[in-house]
Amino acid sequence: MAADATKGPPGGGEGEVHAGSGPGPYQDEIVISWPELHRDARYLSRVLHELGDWKGIIAITRGGLVPAALVARELDIRLIDTVCVVSYGAAEAGGAEAKQGALQWLKTVPGDGEGWLLIDDLVDTGRTAAAVREKLPKAHFATLYAKPLGRPVVDTFVKEFRQEKWIYFPWDIDYRFVTPIRQRGAKDQGPT
Repeated sequence: MAADATKGPPGGGEGEVHAGSGPGPYQDEIVISWPELHRDARYLSRVLHELGDWKGIIAITRGGLVPAALVARELDIRLIDTVCVVSYGAAEAGGAEAKQGALQWLKTVPGDGEGWLLIDDLVDTGRTAAAVREKLPKAHFATLYAKPLGRPVVDTFVKEFRQEKWIYFPWDIDYRFVTPIRQRGAKDQGPT
C-alpha cells in the first residue's frame, strides 16, 4: 500500500540540477538543500500522521538518521532505534561516486516491525531496502525520495527522481564561496 505522497509538498521541485555532471552512469545530479529536506520531511510527517499511531521509528543508518529525527519531532515519537547496514563503499579519491557492494549488517532490531515506521532518505535501486524489508516485513517503510527501481519496495515517499540522477544531500556537500563568472574572466565550465 503506497500512500499518495508523491505529489510532494507545495513549492516542491527537483532541487538544483547540474546536467551532465553526475558520477558514473548518472546523467545529472540534484543537490537537496536543508530547507527543501526539512519541508519534505514535514510533508512526509503529515502523511504518516494520517496513517495512524506508531510504536516508534527505526532509522536506516546513516541516510535515514536526519529524516527520522525530523519525523520523530513532528509526530512526537520518542522511541527511536536503528538498523545499521552498509551497502555503498567509499567514493574513489576525489570522486563523488560511491559504489554499491555487498551488504554488511552492523546492527538489526528484533521483531517483524509491526507498528513501526522504517525511515530512510532515499530508495535507489531497492537492493538495500529489500534486504531491510525482508528483516522487518510488517514495518511501514517511508522515504523522502524514491527512484523507479526502488519505488515498489517502499510504502510512502515524497518525491520520485529519475533513476539516472545522482542525489546529493545537505550532509554530503560543503557550501563555499564561488567567484562570479564575470570576475573569473573565463567561460563557466559547469559545477566542480
